[in-house]
Amino acid sequence: MNKNVHFPLRFFLVTFILSWALWTPLVLISLKLIPVSDELLPVIRFTGIMLGAFGPLAGALSGLRRTKGKGSVRKYLHIFLDFNLGWKAYIYPILIFGGSTFIAWISPELSGGNRLPMLLPSIWVYFPCLLFMIFLGGGQEEFGWRGYALPILENKFGIWFANIILGVIWAFWHLPLWFITGTSQTYMNFGGFVLLMTGYSFIFSWIREISGNRPFSGLYAHGLSNSFISVMPTLIMEKSVSQAPFWIWVTLTFLIGIIITVLRKTFSRVDRNEKHSIPISIA
Repeated sequence: MNKNVHFPLRFFLVTFILSWALWTPLVLISLKLIPVSDELLPVIRFTGIMLGAFGPLAGALSGLRRTKGKGSVRKYLHIFLDFNLGWKAYIYPILIFGGSTFIAWISPELSGGNRLPMLLPSIWVYFPCLLFMIFLGGGQEEFGWRGYALPILENKFGIWFANIILGVIWAFWHLPLWFITGTSQTYMNFGGFVLLMTGYSFIFSWIREISGNRPFSGLYAHGLSNSFISVMPTLIMEKSVSQAPFWIWVTLTFLIGIIITVLRKTFSRVDRNEKHSIPISIA
């Protein structure tokens, strides 16, 4: 543990306060404590959840302004425009997330069942879906999680503890979604979700490293993983049913994250201090 690096408490406080402030009214609506018409409900829910996902960005900007001043905010946002991640950081996530999701998706057929139907109206809209997921459908969280918090936590705790801490906090940040009617989380086991987020945290950290520590890698990896679920869903949107595909997906993601972290020096040839990398260390 590096005692000279401060835990980013301000980041987490601002992130949770802003996101939960936007999501709490949706919980109250779901509990029928705030009346909303059936026509407006989907729009309000979609908008509120999407805006709440910018909480980590607000947390990052708040931390930057306090420690580095106003000028650091523009510089920080600018580095997300570096899309030169290298072919490994673009291709490996496709293989990892696409492969694990595909295995979980087709698993029911191994026992004579049927795979879940694709959520998209057509495969031809996959690319717009991917772009949406990267910038508005979950990927925007990475302005804070991997863009700001991860480098600090890894400098302080090391790769293992940093990603466990971040994965667990990341999972609990989603907690209000379990109480909002119409979200996929209402059908998920929360313990499984914690394992999923921890596995993702390990994988996203490695992808960031092989990209030369370029922050956009987090948005790309997160958006990509979410987009595959639209094509190959693993969660049955019903309660009190076996969620075998979901648990296969969770288990594979967690194990892949563990294996990658164990063998990280073998898989990654990127030196964090090399000339072309962009490390971000904010105390």
